[in-house]
Amino acid sequence: MKKRLLELLQENCRYTDKELAAMLNTNPDEIRAIISELESSGAICGYKAFINWEKVPGSDVNALIELKVTPKRDKGFDEIAARVMEFDEVEGVYLMAGDYDLAVFVKGHSIQDIAMFVAKRLSPLPSVLSASTHFILTKYKSNGVDMQNLGSDSDGRECVI
Repeated sequence: MKKRLLELLQENCRYTDKELAAMLNTNPDEIRAIISELESSGAICGYKAFINWEKVPGSDVNALIELKVTPKRDKGFDEIAARVMEFDEVEGVYLMAGDYDLAVFVKGHSIQDIAMFVAKRLSPLPSVLSASTHFILTKYKSNGVDMQNLGSDSDGRECVI
C-alpha cells in the first residue's frame, strides 16, 4: 500500500487524506500515519507544484550541459558533483554512463545568461575537461506529464467499461 500511496502522491500531492483513503480502501487516519512515517524516513522529501514554465510569459531558459570531468582519487565524481550542485543556476546533477560523466540541468533568464555561466563559472572548475550545452526548446513530456495536452478538456482519468 505504501508504494501505491507514493505513486498517488506523486501523481497529485493535493489529494486529501479522505480521497487517498477511498482510493486505497482504508481510512484517513491510517493514510495520515503512513504519510507521517514516510516523511520522517525521508521517502517523501517534500511537495512541489509542477509548473509548465513554457506557458508563463517571461519565464526562464533551460539547458542540459554534458560535462566530461576528471574524477578525484578516493572521491570519484562526488567532489566535483558537490561543487557543481552549489551553483544557484543548477537544477539537477546526474552521474552518467556513456560519452560524458555528468548531466547538469540549469536554468537562466536568457540563453546569454546560461552561456556566461558555462564559460565563466562552470568550465573553469579544475576537474572539468569539457562542457557541451544543449538548450531545451520544447518540453513534450516532463516528469511523466504530457506537456502538450495539459489544457485539454480531459481530466486525465480513463474510463474502463
